[in-house]
Amino acid sequence: MTIVRHLIRFIVAAIVLMIVGALVPGFQVQGFWSAFLAAVVIAVIGWIIEALFGRDMSPYARGVVGFVVSAVVIYLTQFFVPGMRVTLLGALLGALVIGIIDLFVPTKARITSQPER
Repeated sequence: MTIVRHLIRFIVAAIVLMIVGALVPGFQVQGFWSAFLAAVVIAVIGWIIEALFGRDMSPYARGVVGFVVSAVVIYLTQFFVPGMRVTLLGALLGALVIGIIDLFVPTKARITSQPER
């Protein structure tokens, strides 16, 4: 993946976080740069969890486990990002709203395996 694709992905994720901050009580992001940094921190924490526990435990996994891991990652992110405050309920609701938004505007590239020709 090129640098430009990563930047676009993080910009889209930051916009999604700002939308969630406007919609969800207990989820607060102050400004674009806080949201952008939060998107980067969420990606890094997600990568670490995936490296330690495997793809089934990652925040990108579907189902209840992925939902709970996403909420925990969102909650932990506030400790690394100035200008972001999230309550436990806000993290749960934020994970739900982000999951719904992700259905329409994916923030992570979904790669399907295609046979080589």
